[in-house]
Amino acid sequence: MNCNGKFRSAECGVRSDSRSKPARHSLFRISRSCHSSLATRHLSAFTLIEVMIAITLFSLVLAAIYSSWTLIWRASRVSQAAAAQVQRERVAIHTIEDALTCIQSFQASMRYYSFVINDDPPQLDFTARLPDNFPRNGKFGDLNVRQLVFSLETGPNSEKDLMLRQKPILLDMDEDEQKNPLVLARNVQTFKVECWDTNQAEWTKEWDSTNTIPSLIRVSLVLGGNNKDFGSAAPTLSVTRVIAVPSQTMPAAVQMRGSIPGQIFVPPPAALGAPVGPGGPGGPGGPGGPGSILKK
Repeated sequence: MNCNGKFRSAECGVRSDSRSKPARHSLFRISRSCHSSLATRHLSAFTLIEVMIAITLFSLVLAAIYSSWTLIWRASRVSQAAAAQVQRERVAIHTIEDALTCIQSFQASMRYYSFVINDDPPQLDFTARLPDNFPRNGKFGDLNVRQLVFSLETGPNSEKDLMLRQKPILLDMDEDEQKNPLVLARNVQTFKVECWDTNQAEWTKEWDSTNTIPSLIRVSLVLGGNNKDFGSAAPTLSVTRVIAVPSQTMPAAVQMRGSIPGQIFVPPPAALGAPVGPGGPGGPGGPGGPGSILKK
């Protein structure tokens, strides 16, 4: 019995040991798996410093993208403003050139056909037979012979604007044209008109011979950019144009003789400045000379 009991106890001890070993192994495995999972979690997480560095780098990238977009947007606005400025200056110069190439002057009617320029304030005043495509031509209808006044005046934003006023030659300037002139260009920094003096062989800002027309006229125009939006980056555009005037002042003798009803006057070359001699064409006693009137 004892032996059996011992064997049983021994057997029981063996059995109990064999039964407890799997439980110990399972606990060890669980604890080991927990440690490995904690270690894995610890290795895959970010530290606070890493997060701050990532946020800083992301902020730098965003700032670079925003600054690049701002520069592109600003450059686009400056280029558009420069293109519009070139267009305004082209229209202004083209309008002045068209008017000067159509200028008219009659010495016997200097009251209506005088040619005046001023330096301070800048102003250009003359009479011309304007084409049908001239600005505001529809307002005046068939009255193409009009007096034009180009002047530099202060605009609504305290900037200098190039204004154009016009009126028919025998009529007074109406109130609407006086108060609402045509604005050819805005923010004009310089508007300068010079005439070629053939006697002094130089450009002059004053033209005292208002009863004559200069052969060459130089117009300088400088337009400033939008300083309110662009500051110092506002573009400035300058253009200078030399215009050859194809017209001359009609002498009073030619104008008065040709006004006799029923007669056609043949102007002598001497009245137009051509050299003639006695007995020659246009000279005294010659064909086309003084008093040569052809009856119809």
